[in-house]
Formats: sequence, C-alpha cells, structure tokens
Amino acid sequence: MDIAQLNSLSYEDFVDVLGNVVERCPLVAAAVWSGRPFASVSELEGRIHQFLDSLPESGKDGVLRCHPDLAGRELRSGTLTAESQAEQRQAGMAALAADELSRLARLNAQYKRRFGFPFVVCARLHDAAAVMRLLAARLGAERAAERERALGEVKRICGLRLIKSHLLPVCP
Repeated sequence: MDIAQLNSLSYEDFVDVLGNVVERCPLVAAAVWSGRPFASVSELEGRIHQFLDSLPESGKDGVLRCHPDLAGRELRSGTLTAESQAEQRQAGMAALAADELSRLARLNAQYKRRFGFPFVVCARLHDAAAVMRLLAARLGAERAAERERALGEVKRICGLRLIKSHLLPVCP
C-alpha cells in the first residue's frame, strides 16, 4: 500500500490497517487519521510520535500498559497479537528454558511493581539473552526516565511495524 492509498482510506479502514502499529492502541491510529493527507509515510510516523509525546504521563503509562509481558502467559497461550507473537518468537522468547522463563517472570514482576507498566523493548532488535540483560539493567532507572525510554521503544516498534506492513521503505 502506498501513501496515496493510505490517505484515501476511510476512518474505519485506516484504523483497521494501522490499529496495531502501537500495540493494542487503535486510538493512536484514530488520533492521527484527521491529519491526512500525509505527504509520506515518514510524516505519518512522525505524527504518531508527536501524538505519543503529547500524551500526559497517565496516557503514556496507558500506552505502555497495552504491551504484553515478554515470554509471558499470552505468548504461551497464543493470545498475543500477531505482530507481538512474531516479534517475540524472532527474539527467541518462545524457546526459553524453564529456568530462563522463571528468571524472566521474576524480572518482569519486579519491573511492573517498580514502574507500573510492563517492560517494553523492541524485541525484533535483540535476542532473548540481550532482552534479559536490558530488563535487569533498566530496573535501576528513575521512573520518568524509564517511561521515556519505554516510549522510545514503542516508537521503534511502531517504525518497524510500518516497515513490515510495507508502508515505510526499509532504508528511508
């Protein structure tokens, strides 16, 4: 789909196509729809980023809470979104040994208690060992800094999902 086709979509179709570029947040696609026509998909991505940045802290936390735990029960039960399932599998999260799953579950729980939202990382860019190292390291961050870091990861995921959906060129 090219930018002209994307710009011509009805509200419902636009939200249907882009509703999960930010995990389980079709509100984001709905919010940027009125900014059409977009000159480029890069502009669309920028508008999504602007919208995310403009949210109050509670809204940013809400976006982050839409993300599943890495290698959590949703992955094991098959209830992740198709995008998250592919991303987590690619990172090796579905192939963790029992001791690794246990450690990751403990780290995920600590992280959620500390920050109030799940650990978010662009799994496509890391393997399972790197994800666990990042999770352990980020547990020591200040809450505001970690929220911004997690939101940055949401933006990375969004960009890669736009590429995967053939909306953005691989090398802009």
